[in-house]
Amino acid sequence: MIEQFFRPDSVEQALELKRRFQDQAVYFAGGSKLNATPTRTEKTVAISLKGLGLDRVTWHDGALHLGALTTLQQLRDTARLPQALQDALGFVYSRHLRNQSTLGGELAARQAESVLAPVLLALDARLQSADGAAIALEEYLAAPDDRLLTAVIIDDPLRCCATRKVSRSAAGWSVVTAAVAFPSDGGRRIALDGVASRPQRLRDVEGLALEGEPLAQAVSAAIAPSADLGGSEAYKRYIAGVVVAELLADCQQMREEAK
Repeated sequence: MIEQFFRPDSVEQALELKRRFQDQAVYFAGGSKLNATPTRTEKTVAISLKGLGLDRVTWHDGALHLGALTTLQQLRDTARLPQALQDALGFVYSRHLRNQSTLGGELAARQAESVLAPVLLALDARLQSADGAAIALEEYLAAPDDRLLTAVIIDDPLRCCATRKVSRSAAGWSVVTAAVAFPSDGGRRIALDGVASRPQRLRDVEGLALEGEPLAQAVSAAIAPSADLGGSEAYKRYIAGVVVAELLADCQQMREEAK
């Protein structure tokens, strides 16, 4: 339970507080995850990130920089955001929750359900931390740590990309969330959430250059989902394959229409 709450005036002060309290401290963004089950924090010291200027959306040399403290609703209201990312933000059905949740908080929470991760993986998003270093989102998800995230960077935001969430209802738990993209320099990206312990790219399937039913079968064979309230293992294998094949077809159509 949080017993002390600090409001630093700068990123440097936030880092100093974390060094001071170490494992007792947690960075506090919107609070939607730290104050709610199943991600409620057991830390005793909260370091607020509000007011540190980490809530801006900017463009630099064609790359899109999304501040880690930008709320999901702010992003959804932003012009020129990639359509697939707009769609993924809508998967968080509650406007109230979107007003509270931040982009960095969603990624740092490492929840079992992460509806934004697939599209960001498909867009080859990188995470910038307070020390200026940037790592691939895929790398961060594989070995998460408590670094202070300052921005999400998308170097190729205009690539053809599509995403879809499968759930029993708009407010229901996601069964599978998938995203497919065609990078501007060639190749393809396929990312899924709900079929493993964390969101993942299907690199082996990406390299096969399949489509239609063969692609659906390859996706189904490449994943090892667990049965839960969302569905059986067989159902998740099937629906993941179907959705990825459909998203690939959507991307192909978008690419043709853009010519």
